[in-house]
Amino acid sequence: MTIMYGIPNCDTIKKARKWLEAEGVEYQFHDYKKQGIDAELVKEFCLSLGWENVLNKRGTTYRQLSQEQKDTLNETNAIALLVEQPSMIKRPIVRHNDKLELGFSTANYAALFSQ
Repeated sequence: MTIMYGIPNCDTIKKARKWLEAEGVEYQFHDYKKQGIDAELVKEFCLSLGWENVLNKRGTTYRQLSQEQKDTLNETNAIALLVEQPSMIKRPIVRHNDKLELGFSTANYAALFSQ
């Protein structure tokens, strides 16, 4: 089973979904905005991929944090923040055969789905 986590209006999500559909890969889409996300799943992402990688520092939501919030970020408070503000999770995260892939690149997806 393949699951893509993200928000549907994200350009990178759109590219990744287009690639999966073109390659005939069946997947479920987990929409953070509609289905939410819990601390357990965010912890799993952070343990597997590294919390600093999972945190999207380029997005508007992150940029709106106070300087104090940015300066005091650590794994514990980052997980809580990501649960509260899932749009700060870098996208997409794809689970395929119990492996997590962060972001989208055609080369990485080709390697992941050829296994």
